[in-house]
Amino acid sequence: MESGDSVVGIGDYDVELKSDKLKSVLSHLLADPILADVPRNPTLSDVVTLVSLEKGSAMRLSIVKLDGSSLDVAVMSSATLKDLKLLIKKKVNEMEQANMGHRHISWKHVWSNFCLSCNNEKLIDDDAILQDVGVRNNSQVTFMPYVMKKGPGKHSKRKKHRLFRSLHKTC
Repeated sequence: MESGDSVVGIGDYDVELKSDKLKSVLSHLLADPILADVPRNPTLSDVVTLVSLEKGSAMRLSIVKLDGSSLDVAVMSSATLKDLKLLIKKKVNEMEQANMGHRHISWKHVWSNFCLSCNNEKLIDDDAILQDVGVRNNSQVTFMPYVMKKGPGKHSKRKKHRLFRSLHKTC
């Protein structure tokens, strides 16, 4: 055995030992009540958002679901409605995964039948910056029923079907 082989083995052991120690320290830190808002497996963007929240350049929002339950999220002050929707999707999916195992939620169905609102104002434009539409730190954002309108003069397939069926009967 060459001396280089044993160094690699020791180096691998060193890296594994450091990794285990880091995981142990991280898990101990995350158990601290002060860090209760840090997710179990935080991503870099989660950490950046939480640091920004402490510095005042991010907002904490309470999202109220239709069943009355709520979840808290933190978003950058420059976040758009689309960013918030993606964060809600991520949080709800994580909660569902933790509580019930894998359960599929059709977010396309959710967003085509419901919208978010803040201060009784429907938030519809996905590109709108949250602060520009009145969302502030500690705001309460709620889900509300919403049906997207078709363009002017356009009818859904179902309405067209009923229209043509009624025209056919009169002929």
